[in-house]
Amino acid sequence: MSGGVKPIPGDKPLSLWQQYGPSQSTVRGIVIGGATGAIEICITFPTEYVKTQLQLDERAKVPKYKGPIDCVKQTVKGHGFFGLYRGLSVLLYGSIPKSSFRFGTFEFLKSKACDDRGNLTPIMRLMCGLGAGVSEAIFAVTPMETVKVKFIHDQTLEKPKYKGFFHGVRSIVANDGIGGLYKGVTATMAKQGSNQAIRFFVMETLKDWYRGGDNTQTISKPIVGAMGVVAGAASVYGNTPIDVVKTRMQGLEAKKYKNTIDCALQIWRNEGFFAFYKGTVPRLSRVCLDVGITFMIYDSIIEFLDGAFKK
Repeated sequence: MSGGVKPIPGDKPLSLWQQYGPSQSTVRGIVIGGATGAIEICITFPTEYVKTQLQLDERAKVPKYKGPIDCVKQTVKGHGFFGLYRGLSVLLYGSIPKSSFRFGTFEFLKSKACDDRGNLTPIMRLMCGLGAGVSEAIFAVTPMETVKVKFIHDQTLEKPKYKGFFHGVRSIVANDGIGGLYKGVTATMAKQGSNQAIRFFVMETLKDWYRGGDNTQTISKPIVGAMGVVAGAASVYGNTPIDVVKTRMQGLEAKKYKNTIDCALQIWRNEGFFAFYKGTVPRLSRVCLDVGITFMIYDSIIEFLDGAFKK
């Protein structure tokens, strides 16, 4: 078949799946990525909750929270410790497909762009990461983040209107249509695309440097975690302004903004430049922990399965 993978003489003919289906690395990325996302979000959700609360606490009004610690204290006082986990179900439902699309897309693009040793050029590290981020933004992150932000915002009201995940989704769709789940899609694509471009670029660069270009060398998990922390910090400082705009566009008061650009302009005019970095401290702690844990879990599962199948 023209355009397919040609079998070597003497070998069994390749099936259509082998010729045109997703590669083993792509399938591995999808499955292991999903498991990684579920484990990671259960560990890091409280910092995500605090970050979102601070970003919704506009300067134009009297601030409700003095800072991240005060936000934690008020939340625990008002709702107990598990108040820091309000909205977890939303992220749990979304984290599995999000992480699956992220790692599956990255592995797919990497398999097409890497050299014979399995390494990527610097520009391809950026492009593969960008593709992974845009993919997860379109297929998983935007609807998940919209519901999550509305859920967390709803819990600040005297009389919360969402009774649970599915009731909340039905209410959003009933009031705003399917498009209501895609508020801030442009900002989300920009955020996730730049996020993953930065993170995968830093991770692949650090791994390549550590291994001296030898892709077969194993890197210890503490070092992988440290690399993830560096990659996470780089992405936070690189795109927190986009994250703030995205959060505002997905909140319960999103209708006061005409579009993503208008939202950014209103924040600039009414609250000033530093409003674009609200929630940086809790986001920094969450993302560094998130990225470090994610890459450690992902690599650990891969090594475990590789070892199990070799036996």
